[in-house]
Amino acid sequence: MAKFKISCDEATTICDKSQYGEATLLEKIKLNYHFLFCKICLKYTDQNTKMSQIFKMKAFDCNKANDCLSTEDKEDLKKQLQELEA
Repeated sequence: MAKFKISCDEATTICDKSQYGEATLLEKIKLNYHFLFCKICLKYTDQNTKMSQIFKMKAFDCNKANDCLSTEDKEDLKKQLQELEA
């Protein structure tokens, strides 16, 4: 079982890699073994997962939003910028 022991730094790195699908099966096994003894890293993983979900939802909402300037607003902005340059 000694080969499955990892430090908390390694655990957080594997956690981050796992969130992006980059962790190997062995790394995931080591991480879960680490969770048996370290509740702090387990909490970190839970919080990290929740934050990632929130950011993904926010990014999805931002992509759906259509907050573009109208053609008229763009022309007004161009005029104002040209006046500042003069």
